[in-house]
Amino acid sequence: MATKKVIAICQSGGEFVTNKDGSLSYTSGEAYAIDIDQQTQLNDFKLEVAEMFGCNVDTMSIKYFLPGNKKTLITISKDKDLNRMINFLGDSATVDVFIMTEEAVARNISNMPASRSSRTTVSEAVAPLIDVAIDTTHTDTPMEMDVVNCTPISTSRPVIAIEDKNHKAALQWENTITGVNQRFSSFSEFREALHKYSIAHGFAYKYKKNDSHRVTVKCKTQSCPWRIYASRLSTTQLICIKKMNTNHTCDGAVVKAGYRATRGWVGSIIKDKLKESPNYSPKDIANDIRREFGIQLNYSQAWRAKEIAREQLQGSYKDAYTQLPFFCDKIKETNPGSFATFTTKEDSSFHRLFVSFHASISGFQNGCRPLLFLNHTPLNSKYRGMLLAATAADGDDGVFPLAFAVVDSESNDNWNWFLNELKSAVSTSRKITFIADFQNGIKEALAEVFGDEGYHGYCLRYLTDKLNKDLKGQFSHEARRLMVSDIFAAAYAPRLEAFERCADSIKGISPEAYNWVVQSKPEQWANAFFPGSRYNLMTSSFGEMFYSWVSEAHELPITQMVDVLRGKMMELIYTRRVESNQWLSRLTPSKEDKLQKEIATSRSLQVLLAHGSIFEVRGESIDIVDIDHWDCSCKEWQLTGLPCCHAIAVFECIGRDPYEYCSRYFMAESYRLTYSESIHPVPNVDRPIQSESLQLGVIVSPPPTKRRPGRPKMKQAGFIDVVKRQLQCSKCKGLGHNKKTCKDL
Repeated sequence: MATKKVIAICQSGGEFVTNKDGSLSYTSGEAYAIDIDQQTQLNDFKLEVAEMFGCNVDTMSIKYFLPGNKKTLITISKDKDLNRMINFLGDSATVDVFIMTEEAVARNISNMPASRSSRTTVSEAVAPLIDVAIDTTHTDTPMEMDVVNCTPISTSRPVIAIEDKNHKAALQWENTITGVNQRFSSFSEFREALHKYSIAHGFAYKYKKNDSHRVTVKCKTQSCPWRIYASRLSTTQLICIKKMNTNHTCDGAVVKAGYRATRGWVGSIIKDKLKESPNYSPKDIANDIRREFGIQLNYSQAWRAKEIAREQLQGSYKDAYTQLPFFCDKIKETNPGSFATFTTKEDSSFHRLFVSFHASISGFQNGCRPLLFLNHTPLNSKYRGMLLAATAADGDDGVFPLAFAVVDSESNDNWNWFLNELKSAVSTSRKITFIADFQNGIKEALAEVFGDEGYHGYCLRYLTDKLNKDLKGQFSHEARRLMVSDIFAAAYAPRLEAFERCADSIKGISPEAYNWVVQSKPEQWANAFFPGSRYNLMTSSFGEMFYSWVSEAHELPITQMVDVLRGKMMELIYTRRVESNQWLSRLTPSKEDKLQKEIATSRSLQVLLAHGSIFEVRGESIDIVDIDHWDCSCKEWQLTGLPCCHAIAVFECIGRDPYEYCSRYFMAESYRLTYSESIHPVPNVDRPIQSESLQLGVIVSPPPTKRRPGRPKMKQAGFIDVVKRQLQCSKCKGLGHNKKTCKDL
């Protein structure tokens, strides 16, 4: 009888998709045609397939659909199975054959904890793969199939045949233990190999003997005979497996997978990925470990593993405090003129750290306005804390970090200490204007440390937030929004009459709010009264760029966090120095633009000489300009440091150069002086030489405060929503509740 020939359409690289009727279809991938007949041997068929698709013969699995049933796949595992497939086809000349490699199986199944069991439950999108044994002795009569679970298979819980090799762990580690006479360089290497071996083969073990001379291990299941014995070879340091019973009679799947995945082991696995992706979340860690190694971790286990991996990468939080004396000395050694000081409590635990680099101090003294913004942001590292910072504004209104400190909390004592250190570092004869909060001890600390040597301008953000808190529940959202808008307008108003108009507007909304504004010391926040120079910069959140750097590094150990900030500042100074060397204008770019706009406006104004250096300028209003005292009745010249349009009209009239009347802090030359010095790298931050650290003789231990449990708040203090919408009852129109909780009903 002639041999029956069939064309096998071999498909690989795609995936199965479950249709609405429960049938399966194969999508994507590539296909090749191979001629087979009843004389074809399975091994020859596999070799040809492997050559076509470039896959491994040993890990290949071949499937085809049961004729007339697109819901069931049959596995070809021996020559008889291949022959049966040809007999199944009848008159059909082709057959679809699916080549399942390990990668394809990983895409099509739901990975479960590693198990030696041949049956696992998968998601309903997975094809039910069935091992079939069929008697084909009489091919002319209907064939009886001995199909595993021959009842219709529910697509909600299909049963599949799956081996541990579907897991990455089995592929990598199934042969880390090969048997008797295998040798290792140390017991730790043997224990590591054993751990990987147990994960790959899906069982748990326990030590019967575990010392420096011998190790005896048995399967954790009581009745299972698997065990291994290793000891040191005499006259050598090598460890050799002397005995091993490889027989398992237990079902490793009953052992909790988490038992085999210690925090240290998971940490070592995820370390490289965490280095590439610092925001690698515990949820993603758990998913990756389950998918790659078949081990189920809960969120807590994944989080602890991440902490261990982070410590392996970044060093110990505790060691970082020990390294502080060394670190501070290195900062001062590599950046002469810098300040890096710390204090400890009586028990030698960390208390406070202050850092200000010489390049920052020099830049502030030589090129920046005497204007500093004080603010704070919480640190969510293991030992928590608060970062206090002083930032300046360069001539182009860019953020220029001057100094920062790590303290345990925001308090009068800590602000007092920080400001004293800042005063020592800056040591300037200029009167400095500070834009800051007026709560949490900062107001008292400024008055005590700087006194008459500085001005304290209230931050408008904190001021309006205080208004909202004090008058909470008394006004609708719209009324509060209007009051906040009026307060900002009053603060920016250059003259008394404009301030009073804004105050009257608040009074029209609420006399109580008006009284609050009057009692809030407008001389500390309103341009019309403020004695210092704040250049129309009204909020302490001006340094937001610096605080964004802190938010990126705040979970690092303290020395590394400081070094990350140092690196950011070093790069900022270099970048701005290079950019400023390309400028051609006399002023910084932003100030040059403003001056040109004022020049354009001045062309329509009329100038009249009053007497001496005083001129009258007419336009939409009549303003008086005194060029000798750099003063205009509109007050814009004094507030901004740039000549207003009225002053420029006078300069054009008498032939003066407007640039000669601009604040020196806005000149491009002053900007270059700000960034003329460099911050230098600090070596050995990650791993300082141990002997150098010990020679200092100062031991600093971590602070007693640790991070609270739970997810930390990511919103930084200081960046406050000015107005939050308040509940208003639709029944009684009252505030602070809704109709469900209304007491009038």
